[in-house]
Amino acid sequence: MRSYKRLSSTINPIRTICLMAGLIVLLAGMQACATEPPQTLADQWPRTDFSRITVDPAEITAGGPGKDGIPAIDNPRFVSLDEMSQLGKEEPVIGMVVDGEAKAYPLRILTWHEIVNDEIGGIPVAVTYCPLCNTSIVFDRRLEGRVLDFGATGLLRHSDLIMYDRQTESWWQQYSGDAIVGALTGKQLSTVPARLESLEDFRWRAPQGLVLVPNDPRARDYGANPYAGYDRSATPFMFSGKMPDGVKPMTRVVAIEELAFSLPYLREKEVIEQDGLRITWHAGQNSALDKRSIRRGRDVGNVIVSRDGSDIPYVVTFAFAFFAFNPDGRLVMSESETIMQKTGATGLEPTSSRQRF
Repeated sequence: MRSYKRLSSTINPIRTICLMAGLIVLLAGMQACATEPPQTLADQWPRTDFSRITVDPAEITAGGPGKDGIPAIDNPRFVSLDEMSQLGKEEPVIGMVVDGEAKAYPLRILTWHEIVNDEIGGIPVAVTYCPLCNTSIVFDRRLEGRVLDFGATGLLRHSDLIMYDRQTESWWQQYSGDAIVGALTGKQLSTVPARLESLEDFRWRAPQGLVLVPNDPRARDYGANPYAGYDRSATPFMFSGKMPDGVKPMTRVVAIEELAFSLPYLREKEVIEQDGLRITWHAGQNSALDKRSIRRGRDVGNVIVSRDGSDIPYVVTFAFAFFAFNPDGRLVMSESETIMQKTGATGLEPTSSRQRF
């Protein structure tokens, strides 16, 4: 998924070193309040090559939990749909069917772990979810002849999860799948088509499928939403960038690379066809970011994106995240209105242009 312009050619190396040093001091100072002795980034990341970076370090912020504070799942457990009794039928799952193998990864689990290192249909995958951007994306973990394993850095950029691979400790942007810091900087992971769908929809298309369950059901309050009310808030959490003009920042959008459609518009139309894309919406999926109990979340519906009859990668995210990672993107609001942000050297300008769709 192409999501933002490379900054490596515009960032002065001396400024980069200074900004990274500032970030190290900032994070170390934040950790000084903890019970354990403070650590700098260099202490936490001894194998990360901080001389290689493609983004402005000033955009990287501490997300609260430190490295692996949100633990990835490395040995996932599954049960059959017939054995699954904890999930409501409209609870959201990331569903995949690959080469005849079908698996569903409930957001009630991914909200607490954010990354699952798994394999499906012979493909090593990282199933990822960032609650603050509502981005559910599946990556192929193979890169140039080796298989990578991923964990959470505890850092954010534009409110989005920054992952790291355990082989080189390079940092990866979850929204785009790009390595932004470290030895693998400039590399990009391939995405695997997946649907954010209700358990019932997954059951309908894959009745023999498997569903992820917690390795230890007592480890977290699975089924509870620690971000209650987040998707009804006026602004995103831990976002310091410029808000997009012409659309509420927390509006859900369906994004296919640099093209997006507002969910309210898709919900009204139910079917949109453009440039070979077919995008559909139907009711029956709980929001994972609404009520304290995920199964009580309001209905935000199910989205399917296909081209020539086959699923393609997409993401249901918020408008602020779409434009943060796609500053030149287009957001279709209605049949007669498409929003684009005017961009400059510093990012979004507080105006938008409207084009007829």
